[in-house]
Amino acid sequence: MTVLCLVRHGETEWNVIGKLQGRENIELNKNGKQQAEKCGLYLREKPWDIIISSPLSRAKQTAEIINTFMLMPINIIEMENFIERDYGTASGLTTEERTKMFPNRNYLNQEPREVLNARIITSLNIILKKYPESNVILVTHSAVINTILAIISNNEIGSGKTKLFTACISSVYYHQEQWKICEYNKIDHLRTNNH
Repeated sequence: MTVLCLVRHGETEWNVIGKLQGRENIELNKNGKQQAEKCGLYLREKPWDIIISSPLSRAKQTAEIINTFMLMPINIIEMENFIERDYGTASGLTTEERTKMFPNRNYLNQEPREVLNARIITSLNIILKKYPESNVILVTHSAVINTILAIISNNEIGSGKTKLFTACISSVYYHQEQWKICEYNKIDHLRTNNH
């Protein structure tokens, strides 16, 4: 069985002010770093084999902070395929600006949904091939996680239906040639004050 723990990156200033983060390299803010620490404290009790991260700094920082809490350091692998969706001309705009400019949410030059889906399916297959029977932490972005959840749930949850919290944890596993969802959008670990 391959277990995949999906961690959305911690909070950034753009999250706070409602700016859409596509492929911009935005760093974690103070709260985001604390959220990543809480993820690390929560995840440290389980035996993880590898951490995979998006190449964007907010995800890499989250992965690096999580790794400092592991009982033994784990290799962090960057995978370009798990980069955030390209939102085209909507990147960097606030919710209000996007609503005004793109009332139907058809952002110019946005990565098409079919391309995003194909990229994520390919990436999941790479994980299964490279890390079979492994426990993997994947630190990535809301569009990527929602796409994974939508693919596995046959669009019951995920893209267009689930607003993911920063630093939320979702878990999926692959067993007997099938993906299943254990939990999604969990934030109980963020409510603890254990440091």
